[in-house]
Amino acid sequence: MNGLLYVALGGALGASARHLLGIGALKAFGPAYPYGTMAANVIGGFFMGLLAGWLALKVSGGANLRLFLGVGLLGGFTTFSSFSLDAFLMYEKKAYGALLGYVGGSVILSIGALMMGLILARKIFGSSAGVM
Repeated sequence: MNGLLYVALGGALGASARHLLGIGALKAFGPAYPYGTMAANVIGGFFMGLLAGWLALKVSGGANLRLFLGVGLLGGFTTFSSFSLDAFLMYEKKAYGALLGYVGGSVILSIGALMMGLILARKIFGSSAGVM
């Protein structure tokens, strides 16, 4: 039960942060493109890489940290279901170029951001050991 509380608290904070990012992106860039969703996935990927590296290299027995930060906070912050809806709406509008850019960019940038976060964590915390 304790683990569930860590996930729930982290998830509430992550979802709130995603909501605020979405509002900020909407104000900054307008509604023409789902910049907030894409940014959440890329930022979340970067921080997941940092977290995975930190937990693997510097934290012994970090199960509760993994639940709170990884499953809860970052799980609540990243937006795959929103991403899927945005992509489908572009498909329905026959905005195929935007759809390809969004799907490809989200996937490639998110994986790239995770790699950068993991590389940075390894540089800061030392070693090239496995992840999590």
